[in-house]
Amino acid sequence: MIRFFDFVFALAGLVVGLPVLVVLYVIGLFDTGSPLFFQERVGRNQKPFILVKFRTMKRDTASVATHLASSSSITKFGAFLRRTKLDELPQLWNVLKGEMSLVGPRPGLFNQDDLTAAREQLGVFKVRPGITGLAQVSEIDMSTPKLLAETDAKMIASLCVRDYFKYIFMTVLGKGAGDRIKNS
Repeated sequence: MIRFFDFVFALAGLVVGLPVLVVLYVIGLFDTGSPLFFQERVGRNQKPFILVKFRTMKRDTASVATHLASSSSITKFGAFLRRTKLDELPQLWNVLKGEMSLVGPRPGLFNQDDLTAAREQLGVFKVRPGITGLAQVSEIDMSTPKLLAETDAKMIASLCVRDYFKYIFMTVLGKGAGDRIKNS
């Protein structure tokens, strides 16, 4: 049932949101010259996939978890995209392809060993990663890997259609601040 909702909402979001996506893409061309950001992430069953987002940081920023990146790496337009969560819109393509869900644990990087180990121990990789979920609306990010993995496991164990919609609506309404950025 969840996969059906994912597919329908991702397709509708991409079709209806196409004008917004195009405008953000064009502005991003002027901001960084490369508006889309592609990064290998850990997916379901620990299989790699390429996550796509709007670029919010300078092109030469190291490929590390957001909480380890310097705040000086974020562009002015990138700060707007992060604040409004519009940087996440291209991930609807990952959802449409079946690599992600709208709701699930945020996909980590392969170099986040503590997070990967904690999630593996708790069976978090049995589900598709998501754009949002319990950890995101609770403002728990990847800087606390054990707590994040425990929260992800809790969400997975109790996820129902009602919670699926609740997490989406909470995210759309602005709940959750996103990953912390290291001040510099």
